[in-house]
Amino acid sequence: MKGIADLRVKIFADGADVATIRRLAAQPYVRGFTTNPTLMHKAGVDDYRSFARAVLAAVPDRPVSFEVLSDDFPAMDVEAREIASWGRHVYVKVPVTNTAGRPSYDVIRALSQSGVQVNVTAILTLDQVRRTVCALEGGAPAQISVFAGRIADTGRDPVPTMREAAAIMAGTPQIELIWASPRELLNVFQADEAGCHIITVTSDLMQKFPIIGKDLDEFSLETVRMFFDDARKAGLVL
Repeated sequence: MKGIADLRVKIFADGADVATIRRLAAQPYVRGFTTNPTLMHKAGVDDYRSFARAVLAAVPDRPVSFEVLSDDFPAMDVEAREIASWGRHVYVKVPVTNTAGRPSYDVIRALSQSGVQVNVTAILTLDQVRRTVCALEGGAPAQISVFAGRIADTGRDPVPTMREAAAIMAGTPQIELIWASPRELLNVFQADEAGCHIITVTSDLMQKFPIIGKDLDEFSLETVRMFFDDARKAGLVL
């Protein structure tokens, strides 16, 4: 079985806690970082620029994605250009549509063609992948975040979608495919086999890395012992 070091897919840490980002920046297998407004809200971030400065101080040499906040396309463009100015490794997350469902492809194209490194986010369909690739073609290095975990949440297998997305992007080497929002450790290996360039992984999921390839008989015994010990701790009797 492959270990983390054997995988082609790059591990990007997903989160917004600065202390955790500093800790993960010391891990050689973490090749980049992603954030989003929901993670920032959960982490208690209330000053975007200060947060970004702290993150980029901790991660000066790897890709980091920060998201625009506006729902208006002209304002998205202005915000994206400011965010891009924060550092040479910065990617700007732009949602594939606004909250009214209007596609963002025109602003994505304008940003990419002007040299902004864009990470198009919240993608769930292959049609969105195709149209995003068209918008990014011939532009700056870019990323496409397909939310495979949310696809799985609907009861659909995301692997065929991710394989097809990788095939759609095969002729555009400056664009990388991200398996976003994984739900379990297995997704890291699925992303690798599907041809994804990157998978975003939370620190909680990374805590399971040490058990990759663990002997299943040993794991079974540990599970039995856990149940036995917890029953005693709870004082359960029959």
